[in-house]
Amino acid sequence: MQKKEAKRCVIVGGADINNYSFIRDCLRTDDYVVYCDSGLKHQARLQVQPNLIVGDFDSHENPLLDVETIVLPREKDDTDTVYALKECVRRGFQDFLLLGVVGGRLDHTLGNVSTLLYLDEAGKRGQILDDYSEMEIVSREPARIPDAFAFFSLLNITGTAKGITIENAKYPLENAEITCEYQFGISNEVLPEKTARVTVREGKLLLIKIR
Repeated sequence: MQKKEAKRCVIVGGADINNYSFIRDCLRTDDYVVYCDSGLKHQARLQVQPNLIVGDFDSHENPLLDVETIVLPREKDDTDTVYALKECVRRGFQDFLLLGVVGGRLDHTLGNVSTLLYLDEAGKRGQILDDYSEMEIVSREPARIPDAFAFFSLLNITGTAKGITIENAKYPLENAEITCEYQFGISNEVLPEKTARVTVREGKLLLIKIR
C-alpha cells in the first residue's frame, strides 16, 4: 500500500500575488491553509478557505469567520507570519509552503526568507513561492533543478557555505565556497535535458529557481 503524503501547511502573507492561477495550481485539496492578517486579501482570488487565521489585524480587519483565529498583540517580537509558522511547527507539520511573503517591504521579505533557515534547522521542509520563482534551503540533502527552470541562483545568507558542488549546469562547481561578500552563484542555467544537482558539505545556501 502506498504511503499517504503528509498534509502540507500553507501560510499566506500580505505581499502581492499577481499570478493567482499559477499559485492556485500549486495548491492541494488537503492543504492546511493559514492566512496571516493582510494575507486575507488573497482569499477570494486563491479560492481557498482558511483552516486558521493569525494576526494582530493592523493591516486587515478581523473577518470574524467561523474559523479558528489567533489574535495577536500589535507590539511583539514575531511578525504575524513568523508567529503562524512557529505555531504550525508546534502543531506538528513537516512540510511548509509560504505564499505572499516576498516583495514590497524589503524588511519583511528578508525576514520571511530567513524562516526557511528556521524550518531547515528544525528538520522541516520549507518553500517560498512567488510569481517568478521558488525558494528553498540547500543543506543536508542534495537539491535538484530540472531544466524546466530558466535560471537558478545560489546565495549564501548564513555566513558559511563550503564544499559546494554543482553538476549538470552551465557553470559547474566542485568543492567551492560562496561567501556573503561575493555572491557569484547568481543566474546559473541547467543544461538542456538534464537535471542540475547541488550539494553543500558545510553550511546552507538559499536556492532560487526562476521560472
